[in-house]
Amino acid sequence: MDTINAVRALGALAHESRLAIFRQLVVAGPQGMAAGDIAQALGISPSGLSFHLKDLTHAELVSPRQEGRFVIYTANFDAMTSLLGFLTDNCCAGAPCTASDPAACRPPAETVKHSRKRK
Repeated sequence: MDTINAVRALGALAHESRLAIFRQLVVAGPQGMAAGDIAQALGISPSGLSFHLKDLTHAELVSPRQEGRFVIYTANFDAMTSLLGFLTDNCCAGAPCTASDPAACRPPAETVKHSRKRK
C-alpha cells in the first residue's frame, strides 16, 4: 500500500459511522451483509448508510456485490491487511516483531522516560 491509498483508507475510517460499518462487516466475514441489515444493526438511516458505504467503497475497504434485489457489502480483508502492514512497516526500529508480541514493539523504558514532555 502506498501513502496515498493509506491516507484515503484512514480518512474513510476517521468517522464514527464508517468505522462502525467497517467493523460490522469484518465481523460478518466473507459472506458480508445486505445494506438494510447493516443499517438496522447500527441504527443508521438508509441515506446515511449509502453515503458512508460510498466513501468506504471509494477507499477500497468495502466491496459491494449484487445478489438478486439486495446489495451485499463485504470488508476488503486484503486492503485491511495492507493498511495494517503499511502502518507497522517500520515498527520496532526495523527489528522483526508481531502484533501477538506487543511488548517487543515498545521502546526501552529509558527512551520513553526521556521522550516525555516536561510539565
